[in-house]
Formats: sequence, structure tokens, C-alpha cells
Amino acid sequence: MTLRAVVKGVGHYLPERVVPNSEFEETIDTSDEWIRSRSGIERRHFAADGQTTSDLGIRAAKAALADAGLEADDLDAIVVATSTADFTFPSAATMIQSGLGMTRGFAFDVQAVCAGFVFALTNANGLILSGQAKRVLVIGAETFSRIMDWEDRGTCVLFGDGAGALILEGEEGAGSTDDRGILATDLNSDGTYRDILYVDGGVSTGTTGHLRMQGKEVFRHAIEKLAQTAHTSLEKIGLSGDDVDWIVPHQANLRIIKGTAQKMGVPMDRVVVTVQDHGNTSAASIPLALSVGKERGQIKQGDLVVTEAIGGGLAWGSVVIRW
Repeated sequence: MTLRAVVKGVGHYLPERVVPNSEFEETIDTSDEWIRSRSGIERRHFAADGQTTSDLGIRAAKAALADAGLEADDLDAIVVATSTADFTFPSAATMIQSGLGMTRGFAFDVQAVCAGFVFALTNANGLILSGQAKRVLVIGAETFSRIMDWEDRGTCVLFGDGAGALILEGEEGAGSTDDRGILATDLNSDGTYRDILYVDGGVSTGTTGHLRMQGKEVFRHAIEKLAQTAHTSLEKIGLSGDDVDWIVPHQANLRIIKGTAQKMGVPMDRVVVTVQDHGNTSAASIPLALSVGKERGQIKQGDLVVTEAIGGGLAWGSVVIRW
């Protein structure tokens, strides 16, 4: 028998304010057509004044708990992927823990920007396999609207706010790829590419800063590295793109999503796409897409799902899950 981290529930939350592409035409030199043609994005959600990343995470967490039929104190741990925590410290995870009324276990944040949820999921899997925890709530939550330069048309139109959550529980499997749960993971980073995607603020500057991106360079790295990490994860368990029921990629850019799927040999009708409605929600994009994919009736129990993401660092990785 082999211990597996099995998905027990998913949920998501999007702020009420919906911002269509046309709203940007009033303030910067851009158009709905320009944004759609380059990114596939049609609209995104922005958090309300005073609405924080932990607020969004709490709402998504409650939805995942309801989906799993669990209470907060049934959890052993919370792992939150975010680059836009409410404060330098305490962690967003402990604030979500408090907001859920969870009085046991432990909580911490993971920061790997847009790849954050893949890193958090891999950490949660390790906690379960090591016996440190039996049930782990994994959340991706972001308020990227707070770090946008609203005069930079190359970045401010791409990002949105939101949160997604997933609950993992340890269960015994037979040790085959038919087992439900996380079957393989792959994580990577290369700090020499720091300057192509970063925020120009932090403790060293005493400012929050704004997101800065060399879009063409990020695009160039994304397709190659995303296809490579997905292939590596599948190869670890003797599977290929032909075995995949669904790719649930980081929702950054429709052209990147299509290019990665093509490189993996997976048709687009087996790719969950939400970027048109959410924009790039960084670490929240994969759990948002998983939750929406289940809600739509796309992802079903027993399906083989591959998630992959790349973000600032550069950091990138993938997880293979039997749903």
C-alpha cells in the first residue's frame, strides 16, 4: 500500500467588482481588441477597498470545506501561496486560520509568485507523506491589483484578484497510477532570470513597489519550461500527454496556454481555460481553474489532471493528480 494525498474538496472566491477590458480604454492607450489579441483576457475581478488577500482566502477556504463536508478544526494545516499577503508578517495563512476559527494545527505561506500554488501543493503533499499532517488546506490567494502600475499598459491589463482552495487528505492507495491523489511533482527555479519579472519594492526600498515584466522574455521561457516540467512529472510515473484527461495550467496568457498544450500533444478541448474571465490571478489561478473546472462538470473523479505554472524567480513546476 502507498500513502497518497487525495483531493477531498475545492472552492473559490472572486471579488464582486468585474472590470472589462473597455474600462482601461478610459485611462491608458489600449483597447479591448489589443488586450484580447495578445492575452485572451476579456475581464477580471478587483478586490474592493479594504478587502485583503486573507479575506479572499477565507471565502475560498469556506467553499472548499463545504465541498469536502469538513469543518475548520478537521484540518491539520493550512498552506497559502501568495505574493500579496496583507502584511510583511504575520503570514496570510495564520490570518486565514484565525478567520476560519481553526484552533489547532499550523499554517504558513509559500512565495513562488505565479508558480506558488504548485509549490504549495507539493509542500502539502510532503507534509502528508511524512506523517506531519493528515488533512491540509492549500490556498492560492492574490490581490495583484494592489501592485499594478496603472500607467504601464503592458502589465496593468493582465492581472486580477481572486482565491482558490483545495483540501488534501492522506489515504492508502495500491501504489499504481490508478490511485487517486498526487502521483508526481516537479519543481524548478533559476534566479538568474530575476530581472524579467519582479516587483520593484520591498523591505530594501521601503515601498510596496509595482510589478515589472519583460513580456517577450517571459513568453519565450514559459512555453518551453511549462511543457518540460509537465513532461518530467508524467515521465516519473511512466505516463505521457496521451494519458492526460485535463491540463489545468496557470492562467496567464491564452497564447502560452495553447502553445504549451500543443508542445505536450494535448488538444485544447482537454485544457481548462478561465483566463478570459479572471485574467492572471498569479498563485490563485490554478486552484480557481480547478474549482471552476469541477463546477462546469469538466473535471470528474478518476480523471488524470496535470497542473503547471511559471512565475517570477523564475520559478516553475508541475503536479500530476488523479482526481
